[in-house]
Formats: sequence, structure tokens, C-alpha cells
Amino acid sequence: MRRADRLFQIIQILRRASGPVTANAMAAELETSKRSVYRDIAALMAQRAPIRGEAGVGYVLDAGFDMPPLMLTADEVEAAVLGAQWVASRGDPALARAAQDLVAKIAATVPEHLRPMILDPASRTPPNFANTPDNLDMAQLRAAIHGGRKVELTYADEQGRESRRVVWPIAVGYRDTTRNLIAWCEMRTDFRNFRTDRVVEAAFLEDRYPERPPILRARWRRAMDEMRAKWRLHAGHTDG
Repeated sequence: MRRADRLFQIIQILRRASGPVTANAMAAELETSKRSVYRDIAALMAQRAPIRGEAGVGYVLDAGFDMPPLMLTADEVEAAVLGAQWVASRGDPALARAAQDLVAKIAATVPEHLRPMILDPASRTPPNFANTPDNLDMAQLRAAIHGGRKVELTYADEQGRESRRVVWPIAVGYRDTTRNLIAWCEMRTDFRNFRTDRVVEAAFLEDRYPERPPILRARWRRAMDEMRAKWRLHAGHTDG
């Protein structure tokens, strides 16, 4: 790898990281020596890249550092197109259109030698033949998630029994043929998954729920981690 490419990749590694990244971790990903990483970090800092940290602790890239957004590698183009294919075939209509627009924008801006990877990609997702329609406005639902607003659902269970409940939506999970709304349910006082095709009716409320969506999502992830730990423990006892 040329040094210029390696400097660019170091910035990319730091941009996508959620915490400090050690020189060892960067060296392993870049397939180079730790000494080279130290030299590259020093060179980037000399060029006023806002990198903070020290050897043995790790490095972070301060917010606000700007780079040309479409200096993409061949692998990055293929990853973007593959993800857009999946969303175009499985997302709700608004997201599907956005995915198609994204591919068109990438095709219009990448260098000529990368364009075949967009127009005739080597990686493809299977078509989604059984995408179940929703009785729920997914664009409004995403807006409620971003805004931290409550939603009142009329929901039918597997037996078709309906119930009304107010939920705090935090995420939408995508399966091959269905979508799940992940939310805190006021009636159950716990996190619940709601299949969007079983929503009979939805009212999008102006009321905000008391926690910020990222904090609520962090609580949900901890709850899922605890549940998985219990399953593993139970499975271990069963095997024994």
C-alpha cells in the first residue's frame, strides 16, 4: 500500500471508530508495522489533522474534520451498491427510492474506472419476492423515531386479537420478508417488537417520550445483551 493511501486509510479508521484506536489495531488492519503507524500519525498531525492521543493509549479524530466524501475505493463502491440493492428491494417506498437515487449519485460522481462496479456489480442481493405490505407510514415512523415522539398503535397478535398501546419507537429492524418496530411499550413497561404488517392503525402523537432516542436504544442493547447472556447460560446448563 502506498503511503498516501495508508494515510487516507488511517483517517478512515479513526472516522468510523467510536473510541480510541491503538496503533496495534491500525497496524493489523493496514498490514504494516506499528512503527509505520506512529510515523503516519505524526505526519497527519503535522498536516493539521485533528488527531488526539498518544502511543499505548490510542488515537481519536476530533469531530469536524472534512474530507472529500466520494473518494471511494473499489471495495467501498461495491459495499455501497450492495447495501443499496438490499434497501431498494426490502425497504419501504421512500427508502427504496432513496437507495436508487444514492446509486445514481455515486455513478455520476465516481471515476470512470469504478463505474462498471455500479452498473454491473459483481455482488448482488437476492430479490425479495414476499415483501409484506405495511399498514404503517414508515416515513412518519422514522420521523417519530428521530424526534423521540410517541406512537399509539392498534396491534393484532398472531391470533388476530387487537390491542391498543402507546409505544416509544427507537428502531426499525428488517427481516427478509417483514419489518419489526422496536419500541418501549407503556402497557408492558418493557421493550417489545411489533411486526409492522400487523399494525392495524397508528396515530403519531406530538408527545415526546422522556428519554432521548440514543439513550433508549442503549438501554435496549443492554437488555438484549443480558437476554443473550441468560440464553447462553441456560444452554450451558442444558448441555451439561
